[in-house]
Amino acid sequence: MSIENIGIEEGAYLVKLARRAIETYILDGSKLKVDPPYEILKSNFGVFVTLSTYPRGLLRGCIGYPEPILPLYRATIEAAIAAALEDPRFPPLTVGELSSIVVEVSVLTPPEKIVLDSREKLPENVMIGKHGLMVRSGWFGGLLLPQVAVEYGWNSREFLDQTCIKAGMQPGCWLREDVDVYRFSARIFKEESPAGEVVEEILEKH
Repeated sequence: MSIENIGIEEGAYLVKLARRAIETYILDGSKLKVDPPYEILKSNFGVFVTLSTYPRGLLRGCIGYPEPILPLYRATIEAAIAAALEDPRFPPLTVGELSSIVVEVSVLTPPEKIVLDSREKLPENVMIGKHGLMVRSGWFGGLLLPQVAVEYGWNSREFLDQTCIKAGMQPGCWLREDVDVYRFSARIFKEESPAGEVVEEILEKH
């Protein structure tokens, strides 16, 4: 199964599922048990859930699974709860905030390790608006979704540097042979307003 097989109906279901999972867990501490109506959501995919304040659009939580280790619907439930309550950058989301956040779900392709004969060629193998990035070296690791580079207006070299920083390493760490660099793509579905209509975000590629 490919992320190309996930359409707006499946995407909208996932976004609403993420919101319901957060609401249910915050209100009574239980995790949703569902049987999704779309078979593809029972296949394993990587996924990230991002929460942002509305209308300012400030990040309020973002956690997920880079690798396809769980059925997509289950990974979405787990990532949603973690984004709301376990992101170490923010205090846990409160009941009162539920009406002032928007939910975004990014379904990922499996990370692809970029192997080249020269590290200097890495930037030309990263397309802004198409690729997200992940770097790993020993205990260090970090990931940035494709939409982050577009939001900040980075070029591919800056995107690589910022992924290194996210991993707790120095900018330019991607030039080192002991650092593995991965790229992936994503389908991004998000609420236009809190609990509002779900749309797919199409990023400009360059």
